[in-house]
Amino acid sequence: MEILDVLAGMAKTGRLGPVFCGAEWSDVTAALGEPWDIGAMSRSRKWPRLFAYGDLELSVCRCRKVSLICIQTWRDVVELPPSVAGGTGIFPAGLKHADVVSALDRAGCSWEPCPPLTFGGQRSLVAIPAQANFTFEIPGGEEPVLNVMGLPGDGHDCNVKRRQNP
Repeated sequence: MEILDVLAGMAKTGRLGPVFCGAEWSDVTAALGEPWDIGAMSRSRKWPRLFAYGDLELSVCRCRKVSLICIQTWRDVVELPPSVAGGTGIFPAGLKHADVVSALDRAGCSWEPCPPLTFGGQRSLVAIPAQANFTFEIPGGEEPVLNVMGLPGDGHDCNVKRRQNP
C-alpha cells in the first residue's frame, strides 16, 4: 500500500486499523504492541499522554481512550505500524498538495480548503467524511508539501464527567 492510499483511507473512514478517536487504549496496544511513550501533554498532570508508533501519534485520555490522532509527514520518511499500513510501514515523505488532493479524489473522499488554518507559509484542507485535516508547508515559492495529517478528537472530556459527579 502507498502512503497516499493510507492517508486517503483514514480521511474517508476516520480509522487506521484499530486506531480511531474513542478507541479503547487496551485494544490499540493489543493490536499494535507497546508504543513509545512521549509523555504527558501538561506539566501539571499525568494524563492525557502522547504515545507514538513511529510517526503515528496518539493522544490518550486518562480514561484510556484515544482522543486525538495525527501522522507527522515532515520528516524524511514516514513510519507507520506495518500491520495497519502494509509492507514495511516505511514510506517516502515530501507529499505534494496536488498528489494528496488526487489521492483523496481517487478514494471518493470529498474535501475543501480550510481557511482558518491557511495563512502565511501554510495551507490547509479538510477531508469532509472524517473531518481529517491536512496541513501543508509552503517552502519559498515551491508547491506545498504535507507537514501533518490529523483526525479531530470526538469532543470526549472525561474531566466533565468527574466535575458532574464530585
